[in-house]
Order: sequence, then structure tokens, then C-alpha cells
Amino acid sequence: MTGPEIRTAVLGASGYIGQHFARELADHPEFLPPRLIASGRSEGKRLGDVWQLSEPPPSSLETTRIESLSVARLVRAGVQVVFSALPSGFAGPVEREFTIRGVSVFTNAADHRLDADVPLLIPEVNADHLALAERRRPGHGLLVANPNCSTTGLVLSMAPIVGLLRPRAVHVATYQALSGAGVPGVPSLAIADNVVPFIAEEEEKISRESARLLGIQKGGRVSPSPIPILAHCARVGTRDGHLEAVTVEATRGPSQGALEAAWRGFDPLQRDRLPTAPHPPVQLRPEVDRPQPVRDRWAGAPIRARGMAAVVGRVRWDPPFLRFFVLTHNAVRGGAGGSVLNAELALARRALPGGASADR
Repeated sequence: MTGPEIRTAVLGASGYIGQHFARELADHPEFLPPRLIASGRSEGKRLGDVWQLSEPPPSSLETTRIESLSVARLVRAGVQVVFSALPSGFAGPVEREFTIRGVSVFTNAADHRLDADVPLLIPEVNADHLALAERRRPGHGLLVANPNCSTTGLVLSMAPIVGLLRPRAVHVATYQALSGAGVPGVPSLAIADNVVPFIAEEEEKISRESARLLGIQKGGRVSPSPIPILAHCARVGTRDGHLEAVTVEATRGPSQGALEAAWRGFDPLQRDRLPTAPHPPVQLRPEVDRPQPVRDRWAGAPIRARGMAAVVGRVRWDPPFLRFFVLTHNAVRGGAGGSVLNAELALARRALPGGASADR
């Protein structure tokens, strides 16, 4: 490809994840700047009027007007790829309607994550699961989901070491940022001087989605991983960045050096040249007080991959128990950036119209 050719739209563009989608796609080398779609309350407003992120809106989209949702209008306009930040529960039928009309959907919503024909992807972990999309009907668009934001950090940090440890069980306690609740999120008086030790359905999502992501894909079906994932989830007063304390009960006893080498050497997308892929996808910190949300949530290089790396630290190996912390930016790696990377993977693997070049 000589330049961006694929027409895109962002659904839920006035929300927190939707605005991260706009930021990611404003000057993307493979996708055209998106049309911005939101509810009737935001229709006609400029993106800059509803902007909520701490950094300024992209200049190329700041004055772009937000449109109301109309599947038929976007299809007539030739939109080929939709990035969905719609609320779970509402997203499902809308996303299916787009795919029936030949538009590919990359979604952050939970509605289709466990559907048998929908790839649930972290490209560095289970790129081969994209083959599930081959089961779609002729003429239909792709439907690809990224996992829950906490699941993403856990599985990305586990993928390099799971074969070395052969876990009997994995225990995780999450300290999840306010932005994970969307906007307006958690009321200030509920979180000030407080930690809320319950996030609806979060622990169940981590267990189910991790099993699918770490499962084996064969013949267009996924056999889930049998490793028990036991989660405690809490909301804390941090703006962005989900911190997770992980304990792995192992059945094997590699050296700590071997585990650290596995994290440092993990970069399965190195040759794919996906614009939003971080290299390396897992950063290992030696300091006793890292990772921290304020210091590490934007980890990831090159510049387009800021916020896409998982940061692992405080590694303690006392066989059979491995303990460590992992941090990921919930709205980027666990949200919009994860979906954009999924779309880049689908394009590189020739699953999208406009396909990859032969040398890619």
C-alpha cells in the first residue's frame, strides 16, 4: 500500500475509549481518518467540544462533527472498517448488522467476546485465532474482539512464561483505574479516601476470557486453557492504568533468570511491521517500586505504540510460587489500541479488503 486507503468510522466517539480510537486513527498509515459516530446528544458537536482526554485532541479531527448512528448511511458512504466503543448490551446487534452488510468490526465491547465464530485477540498471544473468522458467511465483514482491559494485562504478561511454569493455578488481584468505568465513571465521593472491592462481572470476565486467549485453536474451534484463574478486582482512585498483582502456582521449576529472559525475549510480532505493535510488548523493570501507573502507563515504543506495552516488575520466585506485578494502560492496550492492533493484524494477514503487500 502506498498510503491509507481504508475508510473507517468510530462508534461511541464521544466516550473515553472512543476518543482514544480517534487519537489512534487520526494519522494512521493504513486507515483513513475516521467518521465519528455517537448518540443523539453529541450529534453535530465537534470532537473538540466533547474531548475528555488529558492530552489535546488531534488537530486533524478537532473540528470534525459527530454524526448520529446509521448503519445504512455508513454503508452507503463506503465505510469498510468500524471500530466500536459502544456500551456492552447495546453494541451486539449493531455490530452484527454491520458485518451482515459487509463491514468489518473491531470491537472493545463484551457482547461477542465468547462467540464461537469471533476471534478474541491479543496479537502477540494468539494471532492464529484469527482463523475463526474464516467461518463467517460469504460477503460478511469480520467481527474481531479485544478482551477485557484487566484480562489483557494478565494474559500478555503470562504468555511468555506459561510454557516454562505449566501453572496449576493463577491468582490475580487488580487495582483498576477510574477510566475503566467509562464516563462519568465512579462518583468522586465513592472513591475519595476509598477502595471499592467490587467491579460487576469483572472477575468472571478475567477467568473466562483468559481461558479462551490461552486456549488452543484447531480446525476453527478453540479449546480453552484448563488453568484456573482466580481473581479479586478493586477500583482505586487512579485516572488511567490497571495494576495487577499476580501469583502463579507452578508445576515446573525454571530459574528466575530463565523467566526474566523469556519476558525480555518475547516479541512475536517483530517481523510483522504492524504500526501500533510495541517492541518489546513486555517491559521488565528491575526497581523494587515499579511498575506504577503515573510512571509506566504510557510504556511502549515506537511512538505510535505509546501505552501498548505491559510493564512487569517486583518479580519474586519462590518455587512453586511466582509473584509479580503487571501494569497496562487500560484505555490503550486494554481498549482502543488493542482493537487497532487487531485490525492491523487482520490487514497484514489479508483478512481485510485492501490486503497487505506481498513482502509484508
